[in-house]
Amino acid sequence: MMDIDALLGAEGPVAGAVQNYQPRLSQQLMAQAVMQAIENGERLVVEAGTGTGKTFAYLLPALLGGARTIVSTGTRALQDQLFHRDLPTISKTLGRPVKTALLKGRSNYLCLHRLDLALQDATAVTSAQARILSEWRDHTRDGDRREVTEIPEDDAVWQRVTSTADNCLGQQCPFFDDCYVVGARRKAQKADLVVINHHLLMADLAFREGGFVEFLPDADAIIIDEAHQLPDIALEFFGTSVSHRQFLDVLAELEVALAGYATDAVETRLRTARRAALVVREAAPREAGRYESQSLPESLHGAVTQLNDALDDLIGAVDAIGHLEPAQTQHLDRLLRVSDRLRIVAADSDEDGMRWVDVTRRGMRWHMTPLDLAPRMRAASDTTGAAWVLTSATLAVGEDFSHILNRLGLDDARCVQFATPFALAERARLLLPGQLPMPQDQKYIPSLLALPTPLLSATHGGAFFLHTSYRALRESAEWFAQRPALLGDRPLLVQGDQPRDRLLAEFRNAGDAV
Repeated sequence: MMDIDALLGAEGPVAGAVQNYQPRLSQQLMAQAVMQAIENGERLVVEAGTGTGKTFAYLLPALLGGARTIVSTGTRALQDQLFHRDLPTISKTLGRPVKTALLKGRSNYLCLHRLDLALQDATAVTSAQARILSEWRDHTRDGDRREVTEIPEDDAVWQRVTSTADNCLGQQCPFFDDCYVVGARRKAQKADLVVINHHLLMADLAFREGGFVEFLPDADAIIIDEAHQLPDIALEFFGTSVSHRQFLDVLAELEVALAGYATDAVETRLRTARRAALVVREAAPREAGRYESQSLPESLHGAVTQLNDALDDLIGAVDAIGHLEPAQTQHLDRLLRVSDRLRIVAADSDEDGMRWVDVTRRGMRWHMTPLDLAPRMRAASDTTGAAWVLTSATLAVGEDFSHILNRLGLDDARCVQFATPFALAERARLLLPGQLPMPQDQKYIPSLLALPTPLLSATHGGAFFLHTSYRALRESAEWFAQRPALLGDRPLLVQGDQPRDRLLAEFRNAGDAV
């Protein structure tokens, strides 16, 4: 078996498999550190600057040592890149096949049961969508929605034909034997290396903490790329949240499930609960934004209390029916879970966590976030019994790793740092504009875009305009569309107009797209 340095050297198999490959000492040193951490079951934190070659530096040690490995990335796009591009290259480099699996959250997979229901509802899907989804269902092997390039990834139809943990029927589903989520998890259980994302990792760790059976396979090593994102994602899973939309959905689905079973008492309490949910929305602040729980109007707190009481009455009335079908029991359980979450997030206390409400044009969501993530994160990671390797280009403050270590409870981790091999000081420029309008000002986007746009005529490559909100993204797209002369022959590509994979492929192929 070749050692790490030989594999990553100038004459090694990686150089033969990767076009324009350049050996880097920092990559070899990182790979050696990862190999040691896996062999010794250690916790390792690696900050490796852009261009180090982090992916190969952690994949090669994992596969060479035969460790059963879970690799977690920040986004679905990075998952796909790792699984469809990087892993095949590594497999070719090693000269042997590697049993790998790609596992995403359930919202990425077609739910055959919910598609069946949607196709029966004339208002759920358009005729064009019904044709596309029906043809896809008849030909897909994995049910991964990235295969459907004709329907934009943010189209509302995806919510109708994919499942959530709350509305999945589990083994009671008539399509359980053909379920794509179940199939993906079975493949993951048999694989030597599984590629997931941080949301799925944290969901599994939260399940373990709650005493439930985990759905990720046991592993010798857990490698977390883009690890700087992990603390904020972990807060989502160790905290609690519930949206106003969830109440309306669960009440509507419960009513459908109880058709022919509901008593007069149930129907009366369903109407009362729906009215109470609407009163909550009417009592919410009109202006979009984030509000501390203590600053919310008293009328909203009172409306939430009435909604809780209405849900309790409804739960009692449904429970009194008796002899419910399994699917009906599942809908009742979902109502119980949503009601419990509302009590947690709307409690009048800050001792166990911070509470706030996000209000948007479309609805509102309550949140409770624990004050200290570290103990729960440490306990959850301990349950895996695996080596942990965290890496990113941005983990330390200068040379100090204490911030990320303290947030994740990894005080005993070994930390190493490698600078970027790129000469950024000579090859990059950073512009920090001064006198700009506030983001909510109508002049903000035009003023902002006027600054970097001249660079388009000064360069020959592509350009990314990255935004922190969909509103800003849409306004920028309209601004460019109204000024075609600024683009010349450059294509304008906008996130959401088509699936992410197709957008990135078009961007690469064009060479000068915006």
